[in-house]
Amino acid sequence: MRAPAFWGKSEPTLPALLLQPFGFLYGRVTAARMRQKPRAAATVPVICVGNFIAGGAGKTPTAIALAERLTAMGQSPAFLTRGYGGKTAGPHIVNTESDTAADVGDEALLLAAHAPTIVSRKRPAGAALAEKTGASVIIMDDGFQNPSLKKDCSLIAIDGTYGVGNGLSIPAGPLRAPVEAQMPEADALVIVGSAAESDRTQKLRDEAQKLGRPVFEARSEATCKKDLKDVRVLAFAGIGRPEKFFATVETLGGDVVTAKAFPDHHPYSPEDARAILDLSERGGLLPVTTAKDAARFKGSRKLDILRERTSVVDLKAVFDDPDGLSRLLAPLFG
Repeated sequence: MRAPAFWGKSEPTLPALLLQPFGFLYGRVTAARMRQKPRAAATVPVICVGNFIAGGAGKTPTAIALAERLTAMGQSPAFLTRGYGGKTAGPHIVNTESDTAADVGDEALLLAAHAPTIVSRKRPAGAALAEKTGASVIIMDDGFQNPSLKKDCSLIAIDGTYGVGNGLSIPAGPLRAPVEAQMPEADALVIVGSAAESDRTQKLRDEAQKLGRPVFEARSEATCKKDLKDVRVLAFAGIGRPEKFFATVETLGGDVVTAKAFPDHHPYSPEDARAILDLSERGGLLPVTTAKDAARFKGSRKLDILRERTSVVDLKAVFDDPDGLSRLLAPLFG
């Protein structure tokens, strides 16, 4: 599903207010769950890269940037993910050659291009397998609100522009629990792509600093192998907030003539591929999508053709203060 537009408003609108009682209950349940004692612990440090909200906050690029920083510190990181959108229960070591997004999820394929990646619905079992691969540290993708595995450090990715949306809990807003319940459990915030920072994001900074939590900046760098300047584009994406991607294509110089949004983690079919290709050919448009979407272009000849003809925009998170991040993480390794 895509996040409802009213979630992103700076103030709650009528639909949000009508759903607020349900959000209150959802938030209380999640907050109570977060207070539970962890049911298992790994023998190596576990760093969670999570978010306060449902939907895109730059979590996957942040996790990859974290893995690069840990490698520079002499560590051997492995990713642990539930493999959202995939059918594999695991624990399973992702193979980028043979696994598909239908097997392990699109995010797992992206992570596995950078470090060993374990897909496991049961996080303690996945952590045990990660340890067997020789990992000296586990980066847990998501799971901040889940008490099944002890976390030694939790970094919370925040989209600088979106923040926490309207500040309400699901289904009234994007929060998984009230900020005041989640912030004390975080060890640091990572503000991703904060060029046009929202007021709510600034308030998150203030609350983090009151609790003595460091706040890091991570610039979001977009690249595309093809120069998009003045190119007429058919931009399409099945991610949490596709409008954010469409804006990114425009910042790269692309002329977005047509923008097509699919549900988050949408499993592309041959029919989808045919429709996208036909639309782009009729309009003389270049198909452009995200790396996360492109990871789902497997399973048929038509999807192979779509992958060959589509230009992919890669997003990379770059920490402004990598040394500060290293100082935060160093105590985890004695």
